[in-house]
Amino acid sequence: MPFSLLSRIPFAAACRRLALACCLAWTASAVTAAESITIWWAQWAPAEGLQELSQEFTAETGIAVQVHQIPWANFQDQVFLDFGNKQTSFDIVVGDSQWIGRGASKGLYMDLSDWLPKAVNLDTILPQALTYLCEYPTGSKKYYAAPCETDAVGFAYRKDWFADPAERAAFTAKFGRDLEVPTTWSEFRDIAAFFHRPADNRYGCALLTGRGYDSLVMGYQNFLWAFGGSWGNGTTYAVAGHINSPGAVTALTTMKGLLAYGPNGAGNFDYGNCLESFTNGSTAMAMDYFAFFPGISKAMGEQAGFFVVPGHQGKRMASLGGQGFSISTKTVPAKQAAAKQFIAWFSSEAVQKKWITKDAGFTAHAGILASPAFREATPYNAAFADSVSIMQDFWNVPVYNELLAAATQYLGEALDGSLEPQAALNALAEAHENILTEAGLLK
Repeated sequence: MPFSLLSRIPFAAACRRLALACCLAWTASAVTAAESITIWWAQWAPAEGLQELSQEFTAETGIAVQVHQIPWANFQDQVFLDFGNKQTSFDIVVGDSQWIGRGASKGLYMDLSDWLPKAVNLDTILPQALTYLCEYPTGSKKYYAAPCETDAVGFAYRKDWFADPAERAAFTAKFGRDLEVPTTWSEFRDIAAFFHRPADNRYGCALLTGRGYDSLVMGYQNFLWAFGGSWGNGTTYAVAGHINSPGAVTALTTMKGLLAYGPNGAGNFDYGNCLESFTNGSTAMAMDYFAFFPGISKAMGEQAGFFVVPGHQGKRMASLGGQGFSISTKTVPAKQAAAKQFIAWFSSEAVQKKWITKDAGFTAHAGILASPAFREATPYNAAFADSVSIMQDFWNVPVYNELLAAATQYLGEALDGSLEPQAALNALAEAHENILTEAGLLK
């Protein structure tokens, strides 16, 4: 017997109640998901500062923020392993500048091209930060990140040694000029040689030469660009004649020569080794990223000073560092919306003025970077502000990791003496062109 209209009403009402309950349950789930976001970043002072600052965002919005820190040596591997899951454990990753091509082309980073210009005044952003940290491909105005931490390679130096009257007199007698912070690599070499006294447990310099991740490449780039070399043509992806040019060979030869003035093991120093060689009081000048310098300043006080990487014949370029906020495509929409809310909040000028009060809170806001308030805030801020306009970066293409590994191998062989610099760079040029050809970039 068919249902009468009356008999169908209770059933329809039940269906409506069930649908409403499901809708409410889904809405509650979405709200719950948006009550917190997780950010993955490397383990260092800026990440601690971000966690502290995020408490203000939580107070304003009710959205909790957890900044999960991962040691640098494991950071890249853990992030991309997690991207292999159906859903990532993080909502935002503060990814290295070189990752953006891979994150964008593999569909791992959310496309922010339409949203970012509306949420952030891009005219206020340092052009180098916008290009290297946020955009892929270069010049496309396609954005897959928003600026978080801007950084550059620089030097810490023993300010007290440089100021010592006896040392200054001895240096002038030997070199015919005052002992001052070096602006060229030849000046740097003289100072490193002057202070290198192994018998007294004193060494001239420590450079980034480590074979793990990118420290050797980040160290070598400062020489490469200063002496007129480059990684290749950014438009055609041609490498031969660029990375193995006469200028590039001179750059590698110069870097190798400076290892004679380093502590034991200086041919394989990562970021931590460079810091240790300086903070233990034995080294006159140590190369590292500025974001590592708060620890030096706290540990050594007035003994330490900081300077921009030297140059050669008027060319002076510094390795860009830093990371941008990228939103995972493998997290739920409610979390993505909360992530955007956090990034927009962080990027506001008012919050950026608070960000620079954190250890190595290096803003990408050009106006703040140029301000006396920023330059005078710490002993290293002025040198950092003078570095930002000369920053350049390594390849940020999807095969950056393969390019990085090949560069580390052949540069390392040159520094170790198993290959002459020219032979090492010829082999590197061939390896890089093979990688770029296989990736379909070099035609």
